[in-house]
Amino acid sequence: MSPARANSSITKRASAKAAAAQERVAAVLRAVRRIPRGRVATYGDIARAAGLPGRARLVGRVLREAPASAALPWHRVVGAGGHLSVGAFAPHAALTQRLRLEREGVRFTRGGRVDLRSHRAKPPRARASVAD
Repeated sequence: MSPARANSSITKRASAKAAAAQERVAAVLRAVRRIPRGRVATYGDIARAAGLPGRARLVGRVLREAPASAALPWHRVVGAGGHLSVGAFAPHAALTQRLRLEREGVRFTRGGRVDLRSHRAKPPRARASVAD
């Protein structure tokens, strides 16, 4: 294989990987935007809804890296069991998250977790997995 042909092949693979990564991000953002007011979803719920089962950490990374201009309802995404895991990265954000959720009528347990039985969004129909 000539060097030019090898470079072309590498470029095509890199381009395909970048396109797949962009689709994964877009799928996560769409799933977050579908969480209704007064409801929450876990990172795992969002991963499944985006066609990325088992990729809850990817959801967290996408939300952390999303620009503020994306106007996402990020506060509606909580950790497993209803805890506000955003505080691990930005302690002030946990208070903001709680206040926003309370304003939407979300109740918390005495332990400071979201009452998932009452406020968990119904999971959307399963989507096809997004390619890696």
